[in-house]
Amino acid sequence: MRLERETDGDNWEVETLLDTAFGTGRRGLPSYRLRAGVDPVPELALVARDEHAEISGTIRFWPISVGSGEYEALLLGPIAVHPTRQGEGIGAWLIREGLDRARKAGWRFVVLVGDHAYYSRFGFKRCEGVSFPPPTDPARLLWLGIDGSGASLPLGSIGRWCPESFG
Repeated sequence: MRLERETDGDNWEVETLLDTAFGTGRRGLPSYRLRAGVDPVPELALVARDEHAEISGTIRFWPISVGSGEYEALLLGPIAVHPTRQGEGIGAWLIREGLDRARKAGWRFVVLVGDHAYYSRFGFKRCEGVSFPPPTDPARLLWLGIDGSGASLPLGSIGRWCPESFG
């Protein structure tokens, strides 16, 4: 298994894997509204390839705004592992590698919508005082500070990233 940056040529295989993992209805989820019209951060869009060069797992991170809109953060997801390869640690590998690369690139916060029992092992905590586009179960809204500063996620809303809002 090897980890690589996702390329434009991988898109069809990644989208097929995501449809297999989550179904085609995934595009109607609130997190997809935050991704609309925005590209994932290229150096953080990763694929895990098996010994046959087929994609067995994928992870993407997207820029978002947090707080009153003045803070940049990352939205982790989607992350998926092919059903035939689940339980092999590929998902955890993708998360750890993605978070490490995000930290090295200077990002401060990562937000995701997911299962706290799973993501807490990576340090993710439930968000308090932060809102996400409905209908999102607040108990599934998680965050992690990755820059080592110990700063808390700014209070306020999580919204679409607008490049003109940031330097």
